[in-house]
Amino acid sequence: MKNLKLIGFLVIFASSLTFIQCTSDPIMGPQGISGIDGTDGIDGVNGVNGVDGTASCVACHNNSHREPINESYAMSGHAAGGAVGYAGGRNGCAQCHSNEGYLDYLNTGATNPDGYTGQGPVSCMTCHDQHSTFDFENDGHDFALRSIDAEVLYYDGITVLDFEGTSNNCIACHQPRNSYVIPAGSDPYEITSKRFGPHHGPQSTVLEGILTANIPGSVGYPGSGANGDNTHRTGSSCVSCHMGASTDPNTGMHSFWVTEDSCTACHTNGAPAEVTDFTADMATLKQLLMDKGLLLEDNYLIPGTYPNIEAQAAWNYRTLLEDKSHGVHNPKLSKALLKNSIEALQ
Repeated sequence: MKNLKLIGFLVIFASSLTFIQCTSDPIMGPQGISGIDGTDGIDGVNGVNGVDGTASCVACHNNSHREPINESYAMSGHAAGGAVGYAGGRNGCAQCHSNEGYLDYLNTGATNPDGYTGQGPVSCMTCHDQHSTFDFENDGHDFALRSIDAEVLYYDGITVLDFEGTSNNCIACHQPRNSYVIPAGSDPYEITSKRFGPHHGPQSTVLEGILTANIPGSVGYPGSGANGDNTHRTGSSCVSCHMGASTDPNTGMHSFWVTEDSCTACHTNGAPAEVTDFTADMATLKQLLMDKGLLLEDNYLIPGTYPNIEAQAAWNYRTLLEDKSHGVHNPKLSKALLKNSIEALQ
């Protein structure tokens, strides 16, 4: 009887073990609702397309812009290179009369003492090289000019001319050489060369109103520089007058011949070809200098020792002759130099 109870207990225990084993393995339920995607998977907003990085370059560096420049430059005295054959190879002349001499002068402050052979005329690359900045809006457009800083005149190595910007590139050559001392005082003056005077480019100094022999006379002299009484200096510039916009390659742009529009922007009644009485006064002064034995018909001087006042008048004549603007660069100064020099010789 006891054995039967034991056997029954064992059967019930074994069955309970089987039940526990079956219920410990879970039954897979239905899939839950998918969660919301994280923000890392969302695409960002597309950026705004920027300006083409070469747009400011292409505005000038393209054939349609370059061709009119080349065409007008061919009409200029610079391109003609009339003096490059004999002056462009000479030390002291080459700095303005040849491409090679000018580049040496800018880079080293001097030309080759042995001169040059095979020299070329002034070209695009003579004046233009590379931009100092591409931020034209804030820094100003330098047009890749090699020289836009103020110039120390090589007449005396002291005087500084600053036309404030691209016109400074013109001063580099359009200034007198340091060949002769301006007559002053009362002592006799010795003229040692037929080329006496501000050889060959006093345009910048006439515009500035300096390096002339201001003989006292009936006509007053204007002040000099940016504070002087010369509107062409204070309200204009080399570039604004000589490189005006034009559709005619013979004027403006890189021909450097003044356009009518450049003048009539201020001279609304029409631009005069010269200062009043300039041609007549130059002829009078020339004849007086010839009568005094200083000047030849071809405008060269006769070497010799002369009274200082006569040498001063000769200096002024040569200055206005070499300036080639017929007095326009500095009208008031030109009138004073002519009238007072004539009075002194008469």
